[in-house]
Amino acid sequence: MSKKYSLCEITKALGGYVLGDDSTQISRVSSLANAKSGDISFINDAKYQKALVSCKASAYVLREKDSALTALPRIIVDNPYAYFAKISALLNPPATPQLGIAPSAVIDATASIPASCSIAPLAVIGENVVLGDNVIVGSGCVIENDVTIADNTRLEPHVIIKHHCEIGKNCHIFSGAVIGSDGFGYAEEAGVWLKIPQVGRVIIHANVDIGANTTVDRGALDDTIIEEGVKLDNLIQIGHNCVIGAHTVIAGCVGVAGSARIGKHCKIGGAAMILGHLEIADHVTVSPGSMITRSLLTADTYTALMPFQTHKAWLNTAAKIRHLDELSDKIKQLEKEMALLKSTK
Repeated sequence: MSKKYSLCEITKALGGYVLGDDSTQISRVSSLANAKSGDISFINDAKYQKALVSCKASAYVLREKDSALTALPRIIVDNPYAYFAKISALLNPPATPQLGIAPSAVIDATASIPASCSIAPLAVIGENVVLGDNVIVGSGCVIENDVTIADNTRLEPHVIIKHHCEIGKNCHIFSGAVIGSDGFGYAEEAGVWLKIPQVGRVIIHANVDIGANTTVDRGALDDTIIEEGVKLDNLIQIGHNCVIGAHTVIAGCVGVAGSARIGKHCKIGGAAMILGHLEIADHVTVSPGSMITRSLLTADTYTALMPFQTHKAWLNTAAKIRHLDELSDKIKQLEKEMALLKSTK
């Protein structure tokens, strides 16, 4: 990046304090392995001390307890990882979009679009849509009728927002995401599946990020709700009527079935599956790949995994699992017989 900041300027903007030369100029963030002159790296743990020997960064971000690990200029903060994210945002601001409506965008006459918004080419905006100030709509986005999008929210190219959905302030929705598609609702009659109209909405609160190709289904009757500060990775499925609590983070390829309620400040690992109509308490962590089949009502870390094996070994393990009840009964019988032998002695 052509823009440079001194360490002094960085700490004035972001906090922390400098040890060493605070006039050191920084133009880029980098990993310890690939840093060069003019870069800044961070260390979140003293175990990375060995990497400092060959690192060529001009400065570091450290905790106070690690401040003696290097004599180079360093910024001292409580949380180097979070601070590093702030520096990266400072050095890499998003491109400023062109304000106004592109000639090829299709905008219904009833839509309300402030002059501070940016509507890119080939975007489609339907009836009665209301956009807040500074909303950015990328090329090829489709916003259906009666949608409300609050201030400073950004839609990357090719996002679909279905009818009657509401999106809060400062949200960031990435390419290919679909918000408000029909939930998976069918009723069986005489061997035939009848579609249940999905008449709820999707309500997304402020400061939510939704990753590429993630889908959030609208409610069948009640709304699907994504609360403030939630961060969803790419390729996630959120079923109809779900509630995702504030500041929960969910990694890629997770599936959350309909009417599940996930608490606040939860962490859901990649490829985990959460069955429908379950309740997850606040501050729960679910390990990657886990299948959650019952409600988790106590804050803790939950794991439902089997260590991988060769296929042949796995077949052998699976065969033994099928006989666990039988083996358990045999063990109980042996315990009774041993107890009887001891008593006779």
